[in-house]
Amino acid sequence: MAGVLDGIKVLDFGRYIAGPYCATLLADMGADVIRIEKREGSEDRFVQPVIPDAAPGEGGEGTMFLQLNRNKRGMTLDPMCDEGRAIVAKLVAEADIVVANLPPQTLKAMGLDYATLEAINPRVILTTVSAFGHGGPYSDRVGFDGVAQAMSGAAYLTGRADEPTKSYAPWVDFGTAVLSAYGTMAALMARDQTGKGQMVEGALLATALNFFNFHLIEQDLRQTDRTAIGNRSPYAGPADCVQTKDGWIFVQVIGAPLFKRWTRLMQEEEWLTDPRFSTDLKRGENGEILSERTATWAADLTTEEALEALAEARIPAGPVYSPAQALADPHIQAMQYMKPVDFPGLPKPAPIMDIPIRLSATPGGIRHRAPLLGEHTDSILKDLGYDPSAIAQLRQNGVI
Repeated sequence: MAGVLDGIKVLDFGRYIAGPYCATLLADMGADVIRIEKREGSEDRFVQPVIPDAAPGEGGEGTMFLQLNRNKRGMTLDPMCDEGRAIVAKLVAEADIVVANLPPQTLKAMGLDYATLEAINPRVILTTVSAFGHGGPYSDRVGFDGVAQAMSGAAYLTGRADEPTKSYAPWVDFGTAVLSAYGTMAALMARDQTGKGQMVEGALLATALNFFNFHLIEQDLRQTDRTAIGNRSPYAGPADCVQTKDGWIFVQVIGAPLFKRWTRLMQEEEWLTDPRFSTDLKRGENGEILSERTATWAADLTTEEALEALAEARIPAGPVYSPAQALADPHIQAMQYMKPVDFPGLPKPAPIMDIPIRLSATPGGIRHRAPLLGEHTDSILKDLGYDPSAIAQLRQNGVI
């Protein structure tokens, strides 16, 4: 079955996560996405390699690349030379979307700024992702996910008060990719109405501020000056990681109905009239007491026993998994969230996360693995009108 974006052509000049995953989400829905890399391979191809020091196609590709570049065709190209720019212009003339997470000055140098693209193809949509966005004093600076976590206040309030801590998961990168894909789809709908493309701009700092916004609103309006308190929540309780006989679980109680059920399970129903716990905010302020009570209860139980009791009481809770335990979880396996995808050089198929949103009538999903380095260069150039001798000359000239 054709995807909902079947017939949409995307050029992916992205690197690392935010740009490439934006293009991946479009590819998952059926778009024809061409990932364009440097001749030697973009640096993100080799992050967290499956087999360290192995060559491309022999297990040297990184796990991040395997996830973020499924469903794409791949070509190599040097867009900084005249012949390379000519190829880019031909690709842009046929494209619907160009995705590039690059600083503004780099976009211009590569001929990927919107003014240049619009002159070639007025219908093209340019989706850009940068660290800080265009127009402010930091616009030309580079940055990664962790920088945005730090500058939004998120790292300051994570972990312990004496050590700012960023999340291990790059949520800013992935969030920016999702928001950029959302903006790109909106731009496609607008083009159906106007016939013209436009520029879609995502920024890591904007995403981080958006995800952290209600904490910033509280700071501005209440001047709370909060500091990090580990896994506890300042807004409700109990909400914390607690240890069982054989592991750890996370318990999260928000709202009066859940707190009432928790007191019954803990046999502490007198706490329902205790002024320290009369509201979510007060329960957050006194969360250490609630965490200690939950920990005392959990210490006498196995993880399975504790989770069964919490589930029966309808209290949100889950096990604290290692990555290996997450892969083995029966629900994760039953839902088929991850699809085994083979790739040359791997010792076994990789568990690639499938599209995380499911549509009943027009579902997307993984159709094929990430491309080898330059795997589709010749076929893409052939479609542009280059014959074998011209392609060979481009390769000899170091353009591809």
